[in-house]
Amino acid sequence: MSYKVQTFDSDGAIIAYTDQGDGDPILLLHGFASNITTNWIDTKWISYLLREDRRVIAMDHRGHGQSQKIHDPKLYSADIMAQDARRLLDYLNVDCSDIMGYSMGARVAAFLALAHPEKVRSVILGGLGFNIVCDMPNTSLIADALEASSVDLIKNNMARTFRVFAEQTCSDLVALAACIRSSRNSISKEDIALINCPVLVAVGTNDDIAGSARDLAKLIPNAQSFEIKGRDHMKAVGDFSYKQAVVNFLSERF
Repeated sequence: MSYKVQTFDSDGAIIAYTDQGDGDPILLLHGFASNITTNWIDTKWISYLLREDRRVIAMDHRGHGQSQKIHDPKLYSADIMAQDARRLLDYLNVDCSDIMGYSMGARVAAFLALAHPEKVRSVILGGLGFNIVCDMPNTSLIADALEASSVDLIKNNMARTFRVFAEQTCSDLVALAACIRSSRNSISKEDIALINCPVLVAVGTNDDIAGSARDLAKLIPNAQSFEIKGRDHMKAVGDFSYKQAVVNFLSERF
């Protein structure tokens, strides 16, 4: 499946996006070092949602995919990236939308829901559970791995995995390092509890990055959790049971 690349100016950053289908809109926010194609097209998410008669909007975060590659860490905080998403909805004249983010995209979705609740009908936090309210201690290791002259020099297995993935997605390594080195705005347990729209938290049972889906859902008043059986952080995103859970959630979120 291919898509027509469109762009808009988000306060000086050129953001690439796709907008397909009719019906209730859903905005898809991909994970770190990923892009629209890898996160949402190759995994059949967009085609699946289109068959469910949804209007599917997906964007490449700044520094990713076909969006502008910015090398300044100050321009990558989660609240800035959430504003990119909000501006895209405004640009497309979408008053309110369901939002699904995966991993970093889930973090951005949470910031969007807190900053602009009027724009968010429901939130699906994929690949990110309780760790959304925890510190992120390994960001410098990942940044160093992205900046290394060769993947063979990387000793930390998790950091090496991110470097390999970034190379597979043909990413700008300097931009990704800037992104991961940015100010990692924290979300407290008290703040996450302020999200008042329906929320689905979906995490693979073998995911050692995201944290517990159940424990996060307990913090959010109108949230439920879904465990993606036998899947790790990378493989959970395309799982069919996850797709079914999301469609069921969207049909019952009123």
